[in-house]
Amino acid sequence: MAKVKVLNQQGVEVETIDLNDAVFSIEPNNQAMFDAVQVYRSNSRQATSKTKTRAEVRGGGRKPWRQKGTGRARHGSIRSPQWVGGGVAFGPTGKQNFKLKMNKKVRVLALKSALSTKFKDNAVIVVDKVEFEEPKTKQMVATLEALKVEGKAFFVFNEDTINDNAILSSLNIPTLNLAYSDQINVYDILNCKTLILTKDAAQEIQEVLTDGAQE
Repeated sequence: MAKVKVLNQQGVEVETIDLNDAVFSIEPNNQAMFDAVQVYRSNSRQATSKTKTRAEVRGGGRKPWRQKGTGRARHGSIRSPQWVGGGVAFGPTGKQNFKLKMNKKVRVLALKSALSTKFKDNAVIVVDKVEFEEPKTKQMVATLEALKVEGKAFFVFNEDTINDNAILSSLNIPTLNLAYSDQINVYDILNCKTLILTKDAAQEIQEVLTDGAQE
């Protein structure tokens, strides 16, 4: 079992806990992590791009000139794709489906690999709890400074035990990303410089991923 220090909001060590090697100390699988990031980014895409076909462009209902005798190429509409101002052939329709699926075992492997990568890089911080009496951004900023967090951070907490004021105090910090422990993904883990876990979140993640590996 890998050991990690548990810090309080002031950055002082309060205890040491064991982290499951099967979750935080495996040999990272780069292909699984790559696939997970690709799936996440693809599923985040919105099919908002749209071009008009020749049937949707205004005008072009009249044949521009007679079929024969003019010496010019025959045309039936000035809105066909080869005309300037015409419709677009094979353009985006606004109905594209970018959704991808991922095998559950590969998804679990990718999460374990991402967590192990962060732990190997000494980029994992476990905090006992984060509680504030009132929602104040400066309180969360002070907590991050006490934990010596610099750059982009990913704060993961347990939905049942997190203090609501802690969440509200984090929303205006652009370099801090938040997630419940049952909603983490490989992209957010790898895209941060520091991974911050509450003690309860770390325990839940280990339970979920070890159970998922056995299914």
